[in-house]
Amino acid sequence: MEQQNLFGLEDTAPLAARLRPQTLDEFVGQTQLLGEGKVLRRLIESDRISSMIFWGPPGVGKTTLARIIANRTRASFIDFSAVTSGIKEIRTVMQQAEDNRRYGERTIVFVDEIHRFNKAQQDAFLPFVEKGSIILIGATTENPSFEVNSALLSRCKVFVLQSLSAGELTALLRRALEDPRGFGRMQVDIQPEMLEAIANFSNGDARTALSTLEMVVLNGDSEGDRITVTADTLEQCISKKSLLYDKTGEEHYNLISALHKSMRNSDPDAAVYWLARMLEAGEDPLYIARRVTRFASEDVGLADPRALELAVAAYQACHFIGMPECTVHLTQAVVYLALAPKSNALYLAYNRARQDALSQLAEPVPLVIRNAPTRLMKELDYGKGYQYAHDTEEKLTNMQCLPDSLLGRVYYRPTEEGLEGRFKNRLEQIKAWKEAHTPPKDPR
Repeated sequence: MEQQNLFGLEDTAPLAARLRPQTLDEFVGQTQLLGEGKVLRRLIESDRISSMIFWGPPGVGKTTLARIIANRTRASFIDFSAVTSGIKEIRTVMQQAEDNRRYGERTIVFVDEIHRFNKAQQDAFLPFVEKGSIILIGATTENPSFEVNSALLSRCKVFVLQSLSAGELTALLRRALEDPRGFGRMQVDIQPEMLEAIANFSNGDARTALSTLEMVVLNGDSEGDRITVTADTLEQCISKKSLLYDKTGEEHYNLISALHKSMRNSDPDAAVYWLARMLEAGEDPLYIARRVTRFASEDVGLADPRALELAVAAYQACHFIGMPECTVHLTQAVVYLALAPKSNALYLAYNRARQDALSQLAEPVPLVIRNAPTRLMKELDYGKGYQYAHDTEEKLTNMQCLPDSLLGRVYYRPTEEGLEGRFKNRLEQIKAWKEAHTPPKDPR
């Protein structure tokens, strides 16, 4: 006898698997690609698929799209997992595809989590993609620019799938309550605001949303055929949100970029939010402190020289006491830097000098500022004519310190921002004095 449960016959498949869309009309989200007349929808409906990569976060429909293509295409469809397959399996599949091609049959190879393949494994696909033996469809949560070989990537169209909106997830949850494949055969009492709470909790991930709904329904109060989801049950099921973050992946760089650019844009609220996103997801506070220290010189610089002192102090505080106590020190540094006057003059100065340093690597150090620790060096005029600035009343000399070929180059161009305006005035005074006390060069 088959076992019964609350939903009738025993079905061990998760709700997300039971509700996986079978057609484009059932698919939720990605209207920018799958709306009426959009390019990907036209390709699928006309069965004119070319090699492509689906790139997007978890639970947005990458594998589902591949399954829909498999149901519609007249080509042979091979489902391939990068987690369990190696070079041997790839070659076997490629030989099968080559045999299909000889008989005039197309072969679509779907590779889930293609970023898990190493370079050699990805290279094994390349010749078959090039000569048309296979149409490759890859799915990845990682940026394909970094994780897919450039030669293979150049032969694939990349479609970017976006996280589902809270509204789209709420509609999906309502469908799950009505669809017989879901809870449509049951009477489930759940308030609309509870569905919205689940949608917001799910971070744009349809699989998470459906799994959470399944959990709250299974733990609801049962009276006969009716299940009631209470606020207490919902709170227990969504009490801890797993933040979307991968300390080694693209999101790591996206969030530190968001922090950096929020401080640069003098937005302390946004800066503190991105800081909290990283710290609560488990980011190393010392990594953040190092990036904040870089920002202090790159984006504030001499507009507020104390910025670097504060950033270094925050790094030391993080090192001394660690998480969670060091959150306040990083917040102090981030807010200070967001509100500080901004200047990237130091960053630009180095880049200008770097270009000359790389293109003119052999420029000799002027003799006048060379050290002369030996008699031979002195006989070769090392240090001859050196002027010790501290011996002068103005603490300035007209001594040339740049190579002849770079004379007159200007690398540091101070702004008027914050305290840097004072440095600008001081620099202008120094240059005026040197110009007045430097004799004209002999034209010979």
